Amino acid sequence: MRPNTFCAAALLGFAAIFTPGAHGEPRLLHSEPSQFGQVLVFEENGERCLNFNTMVDFGRQTCMSLDDPEALVFVYTRMMISALYVHPNPKKILIVGLGGATLQKTLARLLPDAVIDTVEIDPAVAEVAQTYFDYQPGARQRLFIDDGRAYIEKAQREGKQYDMIMLDAFDVDYVPRHLMTLEFLQTVRGILSPRGIVVANTFTNSQLYASESATYAAVFGPFFNLKESNRVIIAGTDALPDLADVAVIARSLQPLLKTSGVYEPNALDRFAPPMQAPAGAEVLRDATFTDVQPGD
Repeated sequence: MRPNTFCAAALLGFAAIFTPGAHGEPRLLHSEPSQFGQVLVFEENGERCLNFNTMVDFGRQTCMSLDDPEALVFVYTRMMISALYVHPNPKKILIVGLGGATLQKTLARLLPDAVIDTVEIDPAVAEVAQTYFDYQPGARQRLFIDDGRAYIEKAQREGKQYDMIMLDAFDVDYVPRHLMTLEFLQTVRGILSPRGIVVANTFTNSQLYASESATYAAVFGPFFNLKESNRVIIAGTDALPDLADVAVIARSLQPLLKTSGVYEPNALDRFAPPMQAPAGAEVLRDATFTDVQPGD
């Protein structure tokens, strides 16, 4: 599934007629047309945000504090960064989905020797991230404009491996279906290094919650299931560390996280014994969705 396509003329008309309203209403900074919809950048309540098609509170893709651009505004980004408690020193990282590059910039500060590859399907998002959210591609911050699944399938054919793969791709509604299936996750596993982990941002109230869980468990076995607002799945090619080891790693990372301004005292509390596959839940396959084909 791809992001819904909207009428560009109508959306450009929306951008043209928008004017700031009363105090506290969002102020449109930029409207970027793309083949998937309209990429909007706006400011509200001291934050600069990115969203698709409309400026609403629900479903924002990225927000950055104007007073503290390095702060992690969204809980889900803090949960994803806490994956370092499981794998503290990844050297090669792949992130599927760019948004405003919050994860990319934070990981670059925390892991200055790591190479961070990002796959973003929408060149308009890439342009906005660089212009409005201070994303700066380079030798250790590499950007590829491609579909996430197509990139990962190609990476597997080429024998590439990553220590950490972060799945943070959303269209206007949810995770694209071709990035949810057993076949896709098997390919993800195929490019993870030994002891590598996958970190996936999903929803806590999705109708596919049980099936998502069953699918990750079918490929990786039991996984950490962090929940607060969103849920973040952390799974690995090998058995996950026990909670005592996670706590030891978390304590060792405290000085670095505090120095970088992303330490969160309650982050460790979200970890619980790894989750098993829910009994009777359907595993999602390409055939589950009629619009998903291998290599889509």
